[in-house]
Amino acid sequence: MARRSTTSEPAAAPLGSFGRYAGPATLILSSLAGGAKHGYALTKDIESLAGVRLAPGTLYEALARLEGQGFIEALASDDRRRPYRLTAAGAAALRIHLDAQRLVADEGLRRLDAGWAPT
Repeated sequence: MARRSTTSEPAAAPLGSFGRYAGPATLILSSLAGGAKHGYALTKDIESLAGVRLAPGTLYEALARLEGQGFIEALASDDRRRPYRLTAAGAAALRIHLDAQRLVADEGLRRLDAGWAPT
């Protein structure tokens, strides 16, 4: 299955470069696609969205990596909570990553429907 190439892909590294943090990165970017959130709000939204609870260390390590890549940015805050929002580069990287995951999911489902049976 060939990867589709487009000229609109961002220059930033794909989420796959995050290794074991690709899953949390996908969840965080997907949550922030719905609007800016601070850490606790991200945790609750991700639980609601995916049924996954990110441990604080995992959450904040992924936030630091995403911010370092320019996929998210911290917003000013009047209290100790630090909200983050998705950047244009983050939205583009998320779209590419989710499109690739959709291709894998669609192909896996197609193969299952084509006649897989337990032995």
